[in-house]
Amino acid sequence: MPIKIQSDLPAKKILEDENIFIMDESRAMHQDIRPLKIAILNLMPVKEDTEVQLLRSLSNTPLQVDVTFLTTESYVGTHTPTSHLDQFYQTFDEIKNRRFDGLIITGAPVEQMDFEEVTYWGELAKIMEWSKKNVTSTLHICWGAQAGLYYHYGIKKTGLDSKMFGIFEHKVLEKRVPFVRGFDDVFYAPHSRHTTVSREEIQKCEDLTILAESDEAGVFIVIAKDGKQIFVTGHPEYDRISLDKEYKRDIGKGLEIDLPKNYYPDDQPEYRPNLVWRAHANAMYTNWLNYYVYQVTPFELDEESSEYQI
Repeated sequence: MPIKIQSDLPAKKILEDENIFIMDESRAMHQDIRPLKIAILNLMPVKEDTEVQLLRSLSNTPLQVDVTFLTTESYVGTHTPTSHLDQFYQTFDEIKNRRFDGLIITGAPVEQMDFEEVTYWGELAKIMEWSKKNVTSTLHICWGAQAGLYYHYGIKKTGLDSKMFGIFEHKVLEKRVPFVRGFDDVFYAPHSRHTTVSREEIQKCEDLTILAESDEAGVFIVIAKDGKQIFVTGHPEYDRISLDKEYKRDIGKGLEIDLPKNYYPDDQPEYRPNLVWRAHANAMYTNWLNYYVYQVTPFELDEESSEYQI
């Protein structure tokens, strides 16, 4: 899939080195097909890493994708230069009168706080409400999934005794649902979180279906009946060294943290981790774009909605 981004986004060079098809703005203007308009609300602290991971994940179909990166106005982190945010990101106020084919809401390192205590919760709640009428399908990741389940369905998160950290085995429960089309019966995915959601609470909601879960890591993929809201509790977009960076960062800070499970060969942090989840991550993002965005979004997507609808 060609990904259309600004020509000078730093992630462009990294992705081109991986032979991923990146289309700059000038070339995209000469194609007669309409690109899918995808917004990414990037709540992760090191935004450049997440940009590369998500753009890589969105690059595996013949569809053209026009990406808009969003950041919160009510909170500005310190891990990404302000110049980068000013150049490549927009705020909700700047796009709230537009419509999008798809929206991705990422995770965030705030999971041990109550939702209402998060500085930008009010702004995020507005975005999630806006997405109901102005986005064809929204994909929520990790803390974003917990936030979405809480906002849309009142399902609370609960704390874990120890961090769910590593690569875990999952099984598909609903093989006929297109979101998991092409998945093996058993597959792997990364998790990095201190909280979880209740399987029993999700099952009580008639609008929600659990598509995949792990005996150890719990619920992994949840979908609303119409596919308009999808929730993924892990980080399938993570690259080979994402968990390694997190582990060594925390060790460097003097924090107590266990080795990520099922990650380093022979549990030796000096060994290169095996990448065992990429194929299913690619299938997941491809299925989302094809079956829940491209196949159902209107051909004529209004660039400007008549009013800010919430």
